Amino acid sequence: MLLKGAEILLKCLQNEGVDVIFGYPGGQALGIYDALFSSDIKHILTRHEQGAAHAADGYARATGKVGVCLSTSGPGATNLVTGIATANMDSIPLICLTAQVSTAMIGKDAFQEADITGICLPITKHTYLVEKTEDVPRIVKEAFYIARTNRPGPIVIDLPKDVMENTVEYAAYNQEVSIRGYRVAKNFNYGQVISAAELIRQAKRPVIYAGGGIIASQADEELRKLAETMKIPVTTTLMGIGTFDSYNYLSLGMLGMHGTRYANYAIGEADLLIAAGVRFDDRVTGKLDTFAPKAKIIHIDIDAAEIGKNVKPTIPIVGDVKDILKALNERLREPADLREWHDTISRWKAEYPLRYENPPGGSIMPQHIIEKISSLTDGNAIITTEVGQHQMWTAQYFRFKKPRTFITSGGLGTMGFGFPASIGAKIAFPDRPVINIAGDGSIQMNIQELGTAVQYKLPVIICIINNQFLGMVRQWQSLFYGGRYSYTDISTQPDFVKLAEAYGAVGRRIDKIDGIDGALQEALTVKDRPVVLDFRVEREANVFPMVPPGGSTLIMLGED
Repeated sequence: MLLKGAEILLKCLQNEGVDVIFGYPGGQALGIYDALFSSDIKHILTRHEQGAAHAADGYARATGKVGVCLSTSGPGATNLVTGIATANMDSIPLICLTAQVSTAMIGKDAFQEADITGICLPITKHTYLVEKTEDVPRIVKEAFYIARTNRPGPIVIDLPKDVMENTVEYAAYNQEVSIRGYRVAKNFNYGQVISAAELIRQAKRPVIYAGGGIIASQADEELRKLAETMKIPVTTTLMGIGTFDSYNYLSLGMLGMHGTRYANYAIGEADLLIAAGVRFDDRVTGKLDTFAPKAKIIHIDIDAAEIGKNVKPTIPIVGDVKDILKALNERLREPADLREWHDTISRWKAEYPLRYENPPGGSIMPQHIIEKISSLTDGNAIITTEVGQHQMWTAQYFRFKKPRTFITSGGLGTMGFGFPASIGAKIAFPDRPVINIAGDGSIQMNIQELGTAVQYKLPVIICIINNQFLGMVRQWQSLFYGGRYSYTDISTQPDFVKLAEAYGAVGRRIDKIDGIDGALQEALTVKDRPVVLDFRVEREANVFPMVPPGGSTLIMLGED
C-alpha cells in the first residue's frame, strides 16, 4: 500500500490507540494536517501550542493513556517546551509531534527552523528526528513503548516536511520493540521484599509515604490493602493525592511545606517510613537531615536513579510499585499492636486541624470555596489547578477519594497549566464534572483557551480565586521579605465576567459568602459551554501551615 508519510503517521497513531490529538497548524505541518482532514482521529484546535501540550497532559493524567500533541516547526515547537518540561517533571506519558523544515534545509537557519530535539533533550525521556519515511512505523512504536514503560515521560518526534510528504510502501511494524540500553523493569529483589515485610511487622510507629508513582502504576488498591491490613497511617505527596481516600481514618493528608501538621509530626516521630513511588522532593522533606530522623526507610520506586538520590534508604527496592506492594501484601497478614501510635495521631488531628475563620461582613475566604466545591461534587469531579495559593488550598481542603481526579503541575509548578489540562480531561470524560480551580494570575497565562472550550462546547467550570495578587509570591514577600510587595499586585486586570461573555462563555462574579452555593450549583447545570466564576476573596489570606523554605518540617508557621 503506497502512502504518504503523514498518512503512515496517522495509521501508526491509530494502531497505538490514539483517538484525539491536541494541536495547532502551521506551514511545515500542512502535510500532516491535510492527512488529518480525512482521518478518524479527532483533532482539538487549541489557541496556543502550550495549551495543546497541557491539554494532552491533562488527557493523559485523567485517563492513564498516552497524550498526543502536534505543532508546526520553529516557534510552534518551542511553544510546546513548557508543556513538555511540565510532563517530564511529573512523569506523564506524552508524544509530542513537531513538524520540521525539509531534511535538505536542516542546519541552514531556514525559515521557522529550530533544533527542537536538541532543545528538548534535558526535558524528555527520548527524542527522535525522523530522517526517512520508512522509519515512521518503527519510531512511533518505539516512542509509545518508551513513553508508557518504566517511569513514564514525554517523547518528541520531529517530522521534516519532506519525510511527511514522501510516498512509500506502508507496512505495519509488528516486531517486538528492542532498544539497546533500554529494558523494562519486570523483576525486583524478592529478598528485599522479605526484609521489608519483617521491618513492617516490627514497627511501632510506621507511616506510608505515597506519591505519584502509585497512580502511574495503578497501585492504589494495593496501597489501600497494605494500609488497612497493617493499620498503617498514610500521607501523600501533592502528586500522590487521590491514591488514598481522604475520608479513610488512616489518612493523614498531604505532607511537606503546606502539609498538615499531623502528617509532618507523624513523619518526625515515625520509626519506619514506607516510601512508595516518591522522590523525596525538597517541598516534602524540607531540611533533609531533619526529615524522618527516627525512621528506618523502605524506598520503593521503578527508577533506580531516585533511590538514594536525596535520602539513603535502609531497604531499597527497585521495580514496579504495584508488583512490589502486591508481594508485600502476600507476606503481611496480621497487624502489629499500633493502638498507642493511633492514639497519638488522633490527638494531633484533634489539636492541629486545618482551619480558617470566615471574616465578618460576608466576605469570602478561599478555603471556604474549596470546601463548597468538594461537598457539592462529593469526590466525583475531576479537579485541575493552576499553581499557587489556590493549588495548596485545594490540596488541603478538597476531599479526594480516587486517583486521577486531581490534576496539577507538581514538579515544575507551571502557571497556566490547569485550564488547558481541564480541557484535555473533559475531552476524555465528557460526562463527568471537570472544574479548574485557578488564581487570577495563573488563569491569564492561557486564558485564550476559552476559545477552544467554547468551540467544542466543553462545559468546564473555571473557579477563579481572585485576590488581585500573585498570591503565593505575595505571601512569601509578607513572611520573608518584610512585607515589601514588589510587583505582585495585579489589581489591574480584565473584567473576567465580560471576558467570558466576549468568548461566548458564561461569566459570573461572586463577592459574598452567601452567593457561593448558588453560583456553583448553577454552573454545574450548564452543559454546552464553559463557565467562569470570578470569586472575589480576602486579598491577604495565607496558606497555613507553612514550613519555611529549607527549614525543618517539624517547625511550621501558622496558627497552632
